[in-house]
Amino acid sequence: MSLLLTEADVKAILTMPMAMELVETSFRRLADGTAVSHPRQRLRLVEKGVMHYMAASDSAGGYLGLKIYTVSPSGARFLVPLFSGHSGELLALIEANYLGQLRTGAATGVATRAMARADARTAGIVGTGLQARTQLEAVALARKLERVHAFGRDAERREMFARDMSARIGVPVTPVATAEEAVRGADILITCTTSTTPVVEGRWLERGVHINAAGVNFANKREIDSETVRRADVIAADSVEQSKIEAGDLILAFGEDMQRWNSVRELSDIISGKVAGRTSPEQITLFKSNGIAIEDIVVGGRVYELARERGMGRDVPMFQ
Repeated sequence: MSLLLTEADVKAILTMPMAMELVETSFRRLADGTAVSHPRQRLRLVEKGVMHYMAASDSAGGYLGLKIYTVSPSGARFLVPLFSGHSGELLALIEANYLGQLRTGAATGVATRAMARADARTAGIVGTGLQARTQLEAVALARKLERVHAFGRDAERREMFARDMSARIGVPVTPVATAEEAVRGADILITCTTSTTPVVEGRWLERGVHINAAGVNFANKREIDSETVRRADVIAADSVEQSKIEAGDLILAFGEDMQRWNSVRELSDIISGKVAGRTSPEQITLFKSNGIAIEDIVVGGRVYELARERGMGRDVPMFQ
């Protein structure tokens, strides 16, 4: 029997602190070689839309599987088929929209904890959509924030975002009228938009800021300009291999100078202590988040275990 877990089941189990712990575990396993993550691939639908898929194995946890999702004018649908790493049995089918939101936010929180200054207290966020909420929630767990400035193009939505997130994280979130206002003075910056052109300019950055670029994962799109990337003293990615395929923020900044990729560090190496996330308070650090499959599999594996323990989900006969 395979276990079917719905969005409601996942929401009843998964919290941000749990997601951050599991995502950090996934990076530690990448670093010690007990996990493998394959980059995202994409297929065009017959009509307008795209199917995205990526795979990972977690031998330490005993799982392997896929993250599959389609995005079309009718909406987005996310699924994690989770298999036993020992027998190959299909253990679970997990609806994974909420799971994806939390694990992506959690990766930003983990990177912030490893790369931002210890005394970082102010944050700026550009983008006030659904994914921005879990981004800010994770950063608020990673550092003791005192204030946040938030910018989004839709004035009504940014006002609502500020009200909701102030209550959610217990920190004053102030809506601002421009992206520059969100960036100026920030110790930690989050970009979480769908923009095809830069919404952040490097000349706005303060020394010592940590940047989480988490919004886009297409080679022809970017949220941060080339000056932002040039000013970064430390650049890390959740996957350098995947970044070379889809991280437009870096691809467009590096251009044809492939040697610049040699300076991009794996976040797993920083998390495991192989390399430093920063070496001085004055450094500007940058984390490029693409979203990688090992996060889904490690988080999904724990969600599956807890669902079994709590008698949640519905058994579905498969391969009988």
